[in-house]
Amino acid sequence: MLPLNEQAYQHLQKLILSNRLSYGQIYSETRLSRELGISRTPFRDAVHRLAQEGYIDIIPSKGFTLHQINVDDVNETLQIRSALESYCTLQIARESDTSRAQALFAELNELLYKMETVASTSHSIETFCQYDFQFHTSIINALNNKQFTSLFAALMYRMRKLAELSLRHEDRMTDTCAEHRAILNAMQSGDTAHIYEITIFHMEQPKTISLEDL
Repeated sequence: MLPLNEQAYQHLQKLILSNRLSYGQIYSETRLSRELGISRTPFRDAVHRLAQEGYIDIIPSKGFTLHQINVDDVNETLQIRSALESYCTLQIARESDTSRAQALFAELNELLYKMETVASTSHSIETFCQYDFQFHTSIINALNNKQFTSLFAALMYRMRKLAELSLRHEDRMTDTCAEHRAILNAMQSGDTAHIYEITIFHMEQPKTISLEDL
């Protein structure tokens, strides 16, 4: 049995991700906690966690609203991603000849193949994002750094929203695959001289697109 605050967190997260809550509307913690059958204290814990992860904005004494992505969100999210992922890809490139790295490269190649298939067939943003996030999460997890993994997971909602914005643009799926391929090739070949700039380039492309769309 999950703790009550985790149950509340998962319930609210599901409501948000399934688009069952609307932008601009204020939602009452009291009413929603009553509907879920959970007391306000664990429910409030879930609300504060979701606010920290960028899902919602808390309105004191009233409740909360869905968070609307803004310029600061774009810049901060992609700056953190750039710092994390460029460090991880560099470390992986340095250990490219290890058995652990080879297993990671096999996994990333499979995910990239699935992304390329979506990009050339269904163009499903939802499916593409699923493989895209698995690709990046696998790179982060490869270092076995719990703080990296936790920080990256906390950014997931904002990353999803930004990906949805950028992938609506023509050819962005194809370009994303090419950028992933460049990152993977550099890691596999142990190209420590260029892996940083290759990774940063991939981070900068959706940033530029997202800022134009806001």
